[in-house]
Amino acid sequence: MENVKKMYYELEEQLQFVHLEIRDVVKNTETSMEIIINALQKLKNYIIKYKFRNEQEEIKFFKEEKPLFLSKLIYFNAIYKIEIRKPHGSDISKRKYIAHELDKLKQFFDNNLDFYRYYRTGSTYLDHKYFLRGKHDIKLSLDTFCFEADHRFSTSHDYNVAKILANDLLQVYLEDQLAYIDKKEPREKAQDFPRTKLSWTESKTALIELIYGLHIQKVFDAGKADIKLIADYFESIFNIDLGDYYHTYLELRMRKTGKTKFLTSLVENLNKKMDEQDEK
Repeated sequence: MENVKKMYYELEEQLQFVHLEIRDVVKNTETSMEIIINALQKLKNYIIKYKFRNEQEEIKFFKEEKPLFLSKLIYFNAIYKIEIRKPHGSDISKRKYIAHELDKLKQFFDNNLDFYRYYRTGSTYLDHKYFLRGKHDIKLSLDTFCFEADHRFSTSHDYNVAKILANDLLQVYLEDQLAYIDKKEPREKAQDFPRTKLSWTESKTALIELIYGLHIQKVFDAGKADIKLIADYFESIFNIDLGDYYHTYLELRMRKTGKTKFLTSLVENLNKKMDEQDEK
C-alpha cells in the first residue's frame, strides 16, 4: 500500500518541521496533534474506500501501518497532559511526578501482559481475531472503546499496538526527563572553544544521526562518554538545540527504509569525491 507509506512519510516530515521550529513543548505538542489528527482523517477516508486484496493485507495494515499513525497521536497527547500538569517546584517533586507517570506505563504493561507477549514475540495465530474488522470477540477482554469506535477503520487490537509503540517513546521521554534532573548542569560551561563559530546547516535529524553513529562507534573517551554528554557537547559547539533527540532516534529506528539516510549519503559523497580526484 504505497499510498499509506507516502502519507506516513509526509506526516513524519511535517512533524519534524514542527519539532525544529517550535521549541515550546506544549505548543509543539498542540501543533503536532492537529497535524496527526488531519493525517488520521485522511488515512481513514482512504481506507474506508479501499478494498483490501486479501485478509493478509488487511491484517498488515491494522497491525503494522495504522498503529504508526495512531501511536504518534497517543504519544503527543500524553506529553501534552504530562507537561501541563508538571509541578514547577523542587527537583524532588518533579522526580516524584515523573516516577508516577512511569508507574502508569508499567501498570498498562501489567494489565495487558498477554497481548504484550503476543505482539513482542511476533506471534500471528490470533491475528485473524485481533486485526480483521468485524472480529470483536468479547472473550478477549476488550476495552469499551472497541465497541464505540468506527468499525470501518478499527479492529479490536490495533489501538493496543499503537499504545505499545507510544509507550515505548513515552518511556524514553520520561527517563530523559529524570536524567536531566539528576545530572542537571549549567548550560554555560567554561570551555575554550574556537573563536570562529561554525553553524550546522543540515537538519537536526542529520546531526542526531551522526551523534548516535559516533556514540555507537565508541569514538569518544574509548566509548565511556554517554549519549547525553556527546549531544550536549555538539549543542555547545554548534550553538544548536537538538530538543528531544531520544525521540528523534526512535523515529529513525521506526523507519522502514533509509534509517541512516544522512550517514549513507555522507559515505556515498565522500567516495564519489575521492573517485573524482583519483581520475584527475
